[in-house]
Amino acid sequence: MKFFSIILFIVLLFSSVNAADVDSLMMQGNQLYQNKQYDEAIQKYQAILDQGYSSAALYYNLGNAYYRSGKLGYAILNYERGLKLEPDNEDLQYNLKIVKARTIDRIKEVPQIFIVDWWVTFITAFSLTTWQVLVIIFYLILLGSVTIFFISKHGRLQRYSVYSALVGLLAAVLFTIVLFANVGRETSKDFAILTTNTVAAKQSPNDSSNDLFVIHEGLKVAVMSQFGDWVEVKLYDGKVGWLPKDALEII
Repeated sequence: MKFFSIILFIVLLFSSVNAADVDSLMMQGNQLYQNKQYDEAIQKYQAILDQGYSSAALYYNLGNAYYRSGKLGYAILNYERGLKLEPDNEDLQYNLKIVKARTIDRIKEVPQIFIVDWWVTFITAFSLTTWQVLVIIFYLILLGSVTIFFISKHGRLQRYSVYSALVGLLAAVLFTIVLFANVGRETSKDFAILTTNTVAAKQSPNDSSNDLFVIHEGLKVAVMSQFGDWVEVKLYDGKVGWLPKDALEII
């Protein structure tokens, strides 16, 4: 028993020391940012990530520091990473919009048929967390309604419980489908941000291959496959090409 108590004490002590270190690095980074020492602030924020800590606030600060230092690609990258943790974060959304307005490429998405476009709009209307909460709520409504039906001796209450059970069942099934569709959409492909000023996409994964198109820093692309030091990417307009792996960063 004493042995486990000692282990627990060491773990808690180590955690508190790490937390204090993270807080110290964050404060140092914020102070450097206020002093307009953006490169130094980036180093402090990055040191926190290197310790295994991440948060929307940290990515927000890191994105701001990169933006102020003129590195639009890395600014967008960190805002996007923050939004993966907190999709509804308005500060991240606003800053991402501002920085994207300063990028060069304006690529329009290939039009989709109405029903597909409507479905994508619907399932992305809320974050994954919100859909999860809705699924739980309606399953609880279903469970509560079924329980009331079996334990109640009042006919009217039983009828109402049948109606609410049907609503709960239909909503729970629908939101479960939406939730899994959202998860599948998030995990079916990786996205990356170009961090190089300008890069030519190649027809095949080698330097001697023909250039297909030129894209610029800050553009978001879908990662289709990888081969050695090359990454096959797809643009929103449907164009596909190969880029050097060091030209982009996975979100």
